[in-house]
Amino acid sequence: MARANFNDIQAFITVAREGSFTRAAARLGVTQSALSQTVANLETRLKIRLLARTTRSVAPTAAGERLLTRLENHFAAIEDELDKAATMQEKPAGTVRISCGDFALSAILLPKLAPLLRQYPDIKLEFNVNYGFVDIVAERYDAGIRFGETIDKDMIALPIAADTRMAAVAAPAYFARYPIPRKPQDLTQHNCINMRFPTYGGLDIWEFEHYQRIIKIRVDGQLVCNTSPHIVEAALAGLGLAYLPEEEFAPHIIEGRLIRVLEDWCPPFAGYHIYYPSRRQPSPAFALVLQALREKH
Repeated sequence: MARANFNDIQAFITVAREGSFTRAAARLGVTQSALSQTVANLETRLKIRLLARTTRSVAPTAAGERLLTRLENHFAAIEDELDKAATMQEKPAGTVRISCGDFALSAILLPKLAPLLRQYPDIKLEFNVNYGFVDIVAERYDAGIRFGETIDKDMIALPIAADTRMAAVAAPAYFARYPIPRKPQDLTQHNCINMRFPTYGGLDIWEFEHYQRIIKIRVDGQLVCNTSPHIVEAALAGLGLAYLPEEEFAPHIIEGRLIRVLEDWCPPFAGYHIYYPSRRQPSPAFALVLQALREKH
């Protein structure tokens, strides 16, 4: 048997519900003759009479009643789901999953997205704090947060923070024991706090630039961490010289708890961006997240 057209089935269900081709045609927005022909075509394909027609009324036959009973609830469920999908545009809902680092989560994402959560109680946010280069497509994240220059070219990337710079710092107590470095090469004589990234398993290489001259230094020290907040804490405790984006040290530098060095060797670069696959159509909930993160506060 040829596969029936769902529009034909919907036409039959509507006529059976209304008990009239005239009322059913008005509900479906078609002419009475076109609707009659549609139902007749369905009956021809099925090789069975579905509706008993008289001059005054239309009623399902035994076969039509059986088909109506079996299919009506399914079509009602489909209509309900379609209505819910349309409602989501007006009332966004669902979970948005984002991969990010500690600082981006606490300083950017939570402050900017808190009003969104209060306004849309059906939106849920899931954050995965990760310092590796996460494959957001394979891991089924909606988006990731990284510095602009580290994002793959096949992603859509939108800035959510101003340009930033790296900063090398240490506590006054540390510099009471060690001389202040005047050039990046001096760092090899210092007790530096290293970071280990999970993607490659190796220690971070500190990169400096001055008038387009780039120097990469492999530092050494007693401490290795895999998250930035612990590096900040260790630097404040005088346990070594640390190197992170300047905003992570900013309040401590301003209040004198940390001393910045080699500032001339730390030029600005693209700050935090949210990125997501170019082929993915944003859901209403994710579209609101993008809008909130791009707003300036």
